[in-house]
Amino acid sequence: MATNEVDTFSAQDAPEFAPAQFVRWFRDVAPYVHDFRGKTFVVAFGGELVYDGVLNTIIQDLSLLSALGVKLVLVHGSRPQVNEQLKLKGYDTQFGRGTEPTSPEALECAKEAAGEIRLDIEAAFSQGLPNTPMSHAHIRVISGNFVTARPVGIIDGIDYKHTGAVRKLDINALNAVMNQGAIVLLSPLGFSPTGEAFNLAMEDLATSAAVALRAEKLIFMTQDRTVRDEDGSVDTELAREDADALLATGTLDEDTASFLSHASRAVKRGVARAHLIPYTLDGSVLLEIFTHDGVGTMVVEDTLDDLRPATVDDVGAIVQLIEPLEADGTLVPRGRAVIERDVEQFTVLEHDGVIYGCVALNPYLSEGMAEMACLIVHPEWQGSGEGEILLRHTESRARAMGARRLFVLTTRTSHWFMKRGFVQGGVADLPKERQAHYNRSRNSLVFIKRL
Repeated sequence: MATNEVDTFSAQDAPEFAPAQFVRWFRDVAPYVHDFRGKTFVVAFGGELVYDGVLNTIIQDLSLLSALGVKLVLVHGSRPQVNEQLKLKGYDTQFGRGTEPTSPEALECAKEAAGEIRLDIEAAFSQGLPNTPMSHAHIRVISGNFVTARPVGIIDGIDYKHTGAVRKLDINALNAVMNQGAIVLLSPLGFSPTGEAFNLAMEDLATSAAVALRAEKLIFMTQDRTVRDEDGSVDTELAREDADALLATGTLDEDTASFLSHASRAVKRGVARAHLIPYTLDGSVLLEIFTHDGVGTMVVEDTLDDLRPATVDDVGAIVQLIEPLEADGTLVPRGRAVIERDVEQFTVLEHDGVIYGCVALNPYLSEGMAEMACLIVHPEWQGSGEGEILLRHTESRARAMGARRLFVLTTRTSHWFMKRGFVQGGVADLPKERQAHYNRSRNSLVFIKRL
C-alpha cells in the first residue's frame, strides 16, 4: 500500500514552513506571558489611528493582551477630530502638537470628538463574531471621572483658558476597575473640583497615568515615529540618557521628539519600559511585546553605557575576573596569552574605571552558529541583572553577525541558561571545528538557543 511521506521536524528545529513552527513560536512567547500576567500596560494612541482605519485591528490585539492577564489602561487622543469639528463649524483655530489655548468653542468640539471616539472604542471591544479574534471575548471597558485636572493658566501673558494639565488620578478606582478584569479607557479630558472640564494632551495624560500606576510599560502607538539609525533601521533600544542626548540635538521631527520626550520622562519617573511602535504595521503591539527585538523603539533606564568592546588594556582585568573560576574548575584555563590574542572577541562591563563583567563571542558562521564563553560578573555586582545585560548584548551581536543559534558549554550553570531559553543539546550539535576541540575530560554540557 502506498503512503505519503511527510517530513517530521522537532519544534526547536522546524523550518519556517512547517506546522511545528507554530509550536515553537508558542513556546517562545510563554516566558513573556508568564512575566506580564498581572502587570499594567498603558497604551496610548492619537486620533490619527482612528482616521487611518486600524482601530478594529488594534482592539483585537489589545483584547488578546487582556485575555492573557495584562491589566490595560487605554488613553486616546482626538486632535484631528477636534480640528475637523472646528473647521466644520467655521472656526479658524487648529490644534498642533504643542500646548495651545482652548477656547470655550474648542472645548465643546473636544468633548464631541472624545465622546465619538470613546463610543467607537467601546463598540470595537464589544465585537464577538464567530471566526474572528474577538469570538467569545467578553471585555468590559470602563471610563469615568478618574482624572482631576488643573488649568494651565496664564503663561508669558497668554491665557490658555480651558487647556489643562493632570493634577492627579484616582489610583484606587483605576486599580479596582482593572482588578475586576475590565479595561480602563481615558479620554483627553479632565475635571476640576469645581466641575470645570479641561482639554488635556493625550501624551501628558498617558505619561501621568503610567507613572501614577507604576506601569510595567507605556506604549505609544504612532504612525511611524520610531527612532532610526543612520542606515535607516529601527533603533530598538535606547538608554534614557541616550534618548535625552538625541532630543538635545534637535534633529528629530516634531512628532517623534514629542513621543520620545514623554517616553524618557516616564522612564525617568519609574516606568520600567516605554515604547514607540508603528500602528501602521499589522500586529505591531504583539510583535513588540512578544519578540526579543520588537519592531519599535524601547526606552529603558538601565543604560548600557558601561558596556563596551574590550581592548588590550583590559586583559589584566579580564584575567582577574576569570582566574577564580579557572581555579575552582568552573572555566577551562586559558592563560593571559590566549585572552590577549582573542581580546577582540570580548565585551566588558565597566563602571567608574572598574571592569566588573565580561563575555566572549566566538563565531562559527559557516554553520550558522556562535559560542558564548566567559560570561562572568564579579560576585559583588551580581543580582542586579548584569548577567542579563551581557546575555542580551551577546545575542544581539551574534544575530548581527548572521548566526542563527547561540551555544554555550557549562559544567555548573546549566539552570541559569535553561531559564533563559537555552535547550540542552549534545556534542554532535556543535560546529565541527568546535567538536574537534571539545574537552571530553571536563564533560561540559551543551546548551543551544535559537536566535
